[in-house]
Amino acid sequence: MTESVIQYVEWGVGHAHVWGFVLIFVLMAVESSLIPFPSEVIMIPGGFLAYRGDLTFGDPLMDVITVLFCGLAGAMAGAFFNYYLALFLGRPFLYRYGKYFFLKPSILSRAEEIFLEYGEITTFVCRMIPAIRQLISLPAGISKMPLGRFSLFTGLGAGIWSGILVVIGCYLGSLSEEMTYSQLVYRGKDIIRENYIWLGLFLVVLVLGYAVSHHLVLKSKRIRSGR
Repeated sequence: MTESVIQYVEWGVGHAHVWGFVLIFVLMAVESSLIPFPSEVIMIPGGFLAYRGDLTFGDPLMDVITVLFCGLAGAMAGAFFNYYLALFLGRPFLYRYGKYFFLKPSILSRAEEIFLEYGEITTFVCRMIPAIRQLISLPAGISKMPLGRFSLFTGLGAGIWSGILVVIGCYLGSLSEEMTYSQLVYRGKDIIRENYIWLGLFLVVLVLGYAVSHHLVLKSKRIRSGR
């Protein structure tokens, strides 16, 4: 999947100065909806080009900030598309016709199982897990998860993941003046793979912190209500 996407997207790098931010938004929106492909092929080169000042503003700081904003906005757009698709069309439609939208029943079933087992926090955690991050918005829509909570958890997860990829791109930009598009993507994926345990630990700490704070808030409410 990565190699085929690289072949279609690589031409855009030559036009990054003019269309870079638009491409990042559009491709991240597509990546976050029903056509799954690695977001690494978008955000890592985006961070690399931003670090070198090769995007619209020509200023590394402004370019990095705008890359992050466009990446997050695109990810949220794709997530909202899936959420409302599931909300309005419903579970039977998705299981019956999802195969025409790259959505196999077995994959949708797995996403539902994860959501039902672990709850709404999965819309945060799964944004940083390959293969499932594009689909976790569907069971959220099916279950009619409150939009505010969905937006918060999805935004946090997508923002952290996009930030990690952009930082990797900036890091690679500090190491080399010239790298091919393929080299950027695969070297970035290697860095992620080598350090995934730290990302996992980070997620565990965040989820535990959320669980503890959620428990304390509920306990405080029960005490105030006299229960």
